Formats: sequence, structure tokens, C-alpha cells
Amino acid sequence: MPVKLEVLQTVARTLPSIGETAKPALARRWYATHTTSGRDGKPTRRAISITSDDGRYAWSELSRGEKAARTTQQSFNFVFVTAGAIGTICVGYLLYQELFAADSKTVQFNRAVDRIKADPRCREMLGPSNKMVFHGEPTTSKWARSRPLAHSLEVDRFGTTHFRMHFYAEGTEARGTVNIHMTKKSDATELQYRLLSVSVPGKETIYLENADAKSPKTKVAKMFGVQWK
Repeated sequence: MPVKLEVLQTVARTLPSIGETAKPALARRWYATHTTSGRDGKPTRRAISITSDDGRYAWSELSRGEKAARTTQQSFNFVFVTAGAIGTICVGYLLYQELFAADSKTVQFNRAVDRIKADPRCREMLGPSNKMVFHGEPTTSKWARSRPLAHSLEVDRFGTTHFRMHFYAEGTEARGTVNIHMTKKSDATELQYRLLSVSVPGKETIYLENADAKSPKTKVAKMFGVQWK
């Protein structure tokens, strides 16, 4: 029994020394695997390319061809990032113009719809507001919201912006057409209503806004049967 104990103790003392002896061999194997040797026996690294350059080597360590590869890679990355940034800005601008700008057709459509639903005359003519449906021009799509809104935006010779749009309103009682005309002078910041009306065939048109009817008529002077303005 004492002999076996001495043998175990000897083995225990030998194992650490075996591990220490194996470490240099393992290191040499890893070094030989990850490096190559030139004709002069000195270790050389693997050449980098456009796809394999990960930036681990300094610029001064690169050959002329490797510098060209890194320059090409970085130029491509710069162009890619710049194109992405420009695309993001364009998409953001289009979304703003479509959904949030004061002269956006979507904004004016939603405002007009809210006013029509809130008007008692429109509810009496079309039906309950919660049953009203508003949409643009008829298309082959079965979804009313996907129908395009007919609108135009132009500036006259005085610098006044004219926004015109029409769409359709359907209720439980009738179906009609909504007409909008808004203007914005060159020194103004928001569109102002000139006309907002709901027309149903066979019924009197309802005017929610009618600036032309509110404007006073200019008196015309008349002399010798001729009108003088």
C-alpha cells in the first residue's frame, strides 16, 4: 500500500512539468499554422484584399497593392453610407410633404372630413357621421383609402398659391362630392379656405366655406348708359 501512494505522488509531481513542456510545442504549432515563411525563412503575413481587409494592419505595413485595396474598400463604404443617408433624408422629406406639411393633400383631406362630419347640415343630408365614408377617384382597388385624391397646386402671376381638390362623400342617405379651393399669398404661411362645399345631386349645395359670397360687391358707376369701373 505505501508503494502505491509513492507512485501516485510521483505522477502528480510529473503532470505539471509535462504541461509546461507541451506549451512551447503548442505555441510553435499555432504559429506555424497562422504564418508563412518566405525564402529567407522569416515569417510573412497573409496578403490582404478588398474583401479580407479588417484593418488589423497599420497603413505603413501595407504594400502598394494592399493600400489600393484598402482605399477601394473604404471608398465603397463611404459611398454606401452616403447613399443610405441621402435616401433616408429623401424618404423623410417625402413623408413630411405627404403627411405633415400645411399644403399636403392628406392634411387638407383630413381637416375637411372632420369639418363635414361635425356639420349638422351635412349629417342631415348624408347620414350619421360614423357611417360616412370619404374617398378619392374610383379605381380597380376595393379599398376606398387607396383611391387617389384629385388635387392641383399652382401659383398665379401675383405669387398666390392655389390649392384645389375634390373627393367623394358617401353616407347612409346620399352620396355627394366635396370641393375645396384654398389660397396662400406669397407672404402667408398657411392656406386659407376660399371654398369648401358638399354637393349632392338633386339637393342644395352646402357651403362650409365660401369666401366669394362673403366679399362685398363693388359698386359700379353708371353714366350715360355706360358702366364705369
